[in-house]
Amino acid sequence: MQCSKPVILAMDLEGVLVPEVWIAVAERTGIEKLRLTTRDVSDYDELMRGRLALLRENGLGLPDIQRVIAGMQPLPGAPGFVRRVRTIPNLQLVILSDTYYEFAAPLMAQLDWPVLFCNSLETDGQGAIVDYHLRQTDGKRRSVNAFVDLNFFVIAVGDSYNDTAMLAEAQVGILFRPSANVRREFPQFPVVDEYPPLEARIAAALGAMT
Repeated sequence: MQCSKPVILAMDLEGVLVPEVWIAVAERTGIEKLRLTTRDVSDYDELMRGRLALLRENGLGLPDIQRVIAGMQPLPGAPGFVRRVRTIPNLQLVILSDTYYEFAAPLMAQLDWPVLFCNSLETDGQGAIVDYHLRQTDGKRRSVNAFVDLNFFVIAVGDSYNDTAMLAEAQVGILFRPSANVRREFPQFPVVDEYPPLEARIAAALGAMT
């Protein structure tokens, strides 16, 4: 794969390259409501407020979640996929995620540290998570919009409701392993479920732009 002009491959993180952190926490703690993700709830603030309330009710803090994350690994095939796309001339991989810097480091290390734009958590002196802070409202869409304004060709890949705006803003938007409801509600985006066909879609997009 080659491209003749600068390209940004903008990818979501959880559900695309790594497992969902909150589902892993739910499995470790037995708190079933923590299994809800942006695949299930389109209002991100509603989702996060519910998560923080559940953590408070169960006496869980940031160190508890970080212990879960320390034992997680990228999705099978993801590290190889990342290595391959980062060798494409003129293409830059940028991860646009609603996760938090306080969560991401162990997983990003296993992906060889691609660029990550995400958010931050606020904790108290005991490690309880008291609030979350978005780097920017609607940050995924606005990041892609900025890349386009900088004259990059943008290919965006995501799996959830909160990815669909950036997919629409990009020149090429692709859904990767979306839930049935996201797949049904956004039929305008092609769907792939494995990394080889995703690479084929990326190659086709690069071939079409040259």
